[in-house]
Amino acid sequence: MVRKLIDKFYKKNDSILLDKTVKVYPNVILETNYGGSIEIGKNCELLYGVILMTYGGKIKIGHSCSINPYTVLYGHGNLTIGNNVLIAGHVLIIPANHRFDDINIPINKQGENRKGIIIKDNVWIGAGCQILDGVIVEEGAIIAAGSVVTKNVKANTIVGGVPAKLIKLRP
Repeated sequence: MVRKLIDKFYKKNDSILLDKTVKVYPNVILETNYGGSIEIGKNCELLYGVILMTYGGKIKIGHSCSINPYTVLYGHGNLTIGNNVLIAGHVLIIPANHRFDDINIPINKQGENRKGIIIKDNVWIGAGCQILDGVIVEEGAIIAAGSVVTKNVKANTIVGGVPAKLIKLRP
């Protein structure tokens, strides 16, 4: 059943490129209706209920990554995920933010900022995390479950909380 779903995605849209080794489980949504593209490397898995929506940007996922159930990845300002990245369930990664500078204009009419998000190699993102626009997560970082990441995360650190702060360095 997983192979059948992958074949279906290859035919869905020229802007979705999945390596033949990618495992796509039921109820996964890969959406590029607003433009943009999705590219997923070798030996990745998208588990039940994962949603990838580009909103005009690019979502690029490296090799040997695991995206666990009910995680939502947006591509607005581009999302790049390196190799060997673990993303637990119920994570939200959104490389965009609504503008709200003018109180005389409704927020939904002011547009968005789109800085993008980069998650480098060998990163573990715990369950229920949210990573917001403009963040770079450096290699080897761990983000504790339930964290909201609003600033860059240094290499080989463990961060957690709301907003996420340094907990300790990895040994």
